[in-house]
Amino acid sequence: MKKLIKVLAVILAVATAGAAAYYYFVMRQKKPQVELYFDDGSMLAFPGNTPEAAEFMNVAKDVLDNSPVAGSC
Repeated sequence: MKKLIKVLAVILAVATAGAAAYYYFVMRQKKPQVELYFDDGSMLAFPGNTPEAAEFMNVAKDVLDNSPVAGSC
């Protein structure tokens, strides 16, 4: 019984380390995205590298470049 608990503890430790590595390397990447919200509650999202989102990304970049708050982080 004690051997089973040790095996389960090792499996849990390996699974936790794997999940942490997955989050760190995959889920944590910042992927720019443009989200447009409308009055009726609907939303439209574009990945940041699409032609439809280019104008919005340029405006957002200008705003963040001129913002005193964004540069202090």
